[in-house]
Amino acid sequence: MKLDEAFISLVRGIILESKNAAIRSVDFQRVLMYWQIGEKIVLEDQQGKSRAGYGDKLIQTLAKALEPEFGSGFSHRQMERSRQFYRIFPISSALRTEFSWTHYHSSRKNIVAFRQQLPPLSIIYNKCNYCQ
Repeated sequence: MKLDEAFISLVRGIILESKNAAIRSVDFQRVLMYWQIGEKIVLEDQQGKSRAGYGDKLIQTLAKALEPEFGSGFSHRQMERSRQFYRIFPISSALRTEFSWTHYHSSRKNIVAFRQQLPPLSIIYNKCNYCQ
């Protein structure tokens, strides 16, 4: 039986689209994982304060425990990035599924500079008609 090339192309497109959707989903789960790790580090280390109590020691100890089991994605440097990531994006719903961990990590400095130019949330809240 000879199949029409258009039909085969259609099925190929479905396969490729599904593969790409799966990759995006895994990438976003990775973003959420690093966000949650950063959140736990901040809550444990900083008790909600902006400055760390014993931060570097906590991250070193955590990395020593995790890296042998899970690999270099859980190194001291990566744990520090997770903490910074959480501090930049403290609200998980602000994370976008379109962006991978690489996007967030590579644009970290630009995001910090951008956020420093924004007015404090209290000013935005006070001007919001729906918030009152």
